[in-house]
Amino acid sequence: MSLVYNPTASCYHEPKSQRYTLATLTGKTVGFIDNAKPNFNFLVDDLAQLLLDRYGAASVIKRAKRGASMPAPESIVDELAEQCELVITGSGD
Repeated sequence: MSLVYNPTASCYHEPKSQRYTLATLTGKTVGFIDNAKPNFNFLVDDLAQLLLDRYGAASVIKRAKRGASMPAPESIVDELAEQCELVITGSGD
């Protein structure tokens, strides 16, 4: 079962067992959805390396949307939900 969190809502209503901290990333797969805005790819590369090197993430999967105003294709959402314990979407500029 995959959990999807609304990034606009506070996570404090979630049980502590479902919250992530950097320390809980050890051995986990982290996904990133690049929204195709300028410079987000640079941020993702640096953050991914940090999560792997310093926080023990097992692997990182990066996918990109075609444009910032478009939703991620369902195939990308399904893939990341199946393979990742945590997915980060972002914005550049």
